[in-house]
Amino acid sequence: MRKNLVEDFHLAHSTRAGIPGLRNVDHIACTVPDLGLAITFFRRVIGCELVYRAGPLFDPEGDWMTRHVGVHARAELELAMLRCGPTMNLELLEWSGGAPADALPAHSDAAGHHLAFYVTDMAAAVDHLAAIPGVHVLGRPTMMTGSLDEGEWFVFFRAPWGMLLELVSRPAWMPYEAITSHRLFGPAPSWAAR
Repeated sequence: MRKNLVEDFHLAHSTRAGIPGLRNVDHIACTVPDLGLAITFFRRVIGCELVYRAGPLFDPEGDWMTRHVGVHARAELELAMLRCGPTMNLELLEWSGGAPADALPAHSDAAGHHLAFYVTDMAAAVDHLAAIPGVHVLGRPTMMTGSLDEGEWFVFFRAPWGMLLELVSRPAWMPYEAITSHRLFGPAPSWAAR
């Protein structure tokens, strides 16, 4: 059945050019088990700025949450919006009520995910993370070789609640640039001094 859904999707959308009026990504959203802890982590460890907090948001009698957000009708939400550098808005969501799951998706699961942050000094960034209680750096920085992203350095790490994150650093030119005019977003000006 899954194969048919994928084939139907490809056939139905093979001539479409994207969402009309699309300009950019507005935000990335992640569910966290403790909103206060996550805000503190992203502010103090990563360097994001808290823009606002909202909630609790809920519908005590109807099915608004199910119809509009796809969660249990009695679920309650508290959220925070953070600005992470010049290009990313990060929405953190803490759910309660209903039947929340405690298990994190594996990186290899269909719902698996991670956030990646570009750094100019990989060694200093890893040293910073390694000194934070509860942060777990996975392995050592590794350089990609023999592929179109050759020269890119990466290392994954976990936040205190298990969320998977990544640090990335790239050279000024990468092999993929020889075969396409498309470009990945490169290093932006440094985040404001903390």
